[in-house]
Amino acid sequence: MKVGVLALQGAVAEHIASLQSAGAEGVPVKHPDQLEELDGLIIPGGESTTIGKLMRKYNFIEAIREFSHQGKPIFGTCAGLIVLAKGIEGEEEAHLGLMDITVSRNAFGRQRESFETNLEVKGLKEPLRAVFIRAPLITSVADSVDVLSTYKDEIVAARQGHLLVSSFHPELTDDYSLHKYFTEMIQRRHVTVN
Repeated sequence: MKVGVLALQGAVAEHIASLQSAGAEGVPVKHPDQLEELDGLIIPGGESTTIGKLMRKYNFIEAIREFSHQGKPIFGTCAGLIVLAKGIEGEEEAHLGLMDITVSRNAFGRQRESFETNLEVKGLKEPLRAVFIRAPLITSVADSVDVLSTYKDEIVAARQGHLLVSSFHPELTDDYSLHKYFTEMIQRRHVTVN
């Protein structure tokens, strides 16, 4: 199983390490043509506006939309969540616009308001250690979106079919259970397709 990590910005090496712990091969993705050889894709954190600009500059927008259209799983963390959303509060244009969610950028405040906490996540046996850094929030979801986790009644993780998102950074701890959940999504797709 080969899973790409979009290597335009963010904690690429940490995601690759988490994927390897979860039993998958993680590779940095710098060119759209690499997507053809991948089973899944992670869009990491960073600054969503910058990531969006770089995705447009390097022709990733249509390539990732096509990747998604094929039903291949995509996991967006922090800024990656914003990039996948169909709606961004206070902004006219979405980036990929693939997931039926609306998000609020930097909903948890600035860098100094960053924190760690344990979260209950639907589908995981144990609470997950989650790191929030200038994290976005999911403010609304369509009926087809499954809420996986909340923090203080706010949505911080969700899934819609082959799309998975989290407000937090699961790659910044040694708990790789959410990456394992993502690789299992990929495996189930393989069984269905084959």
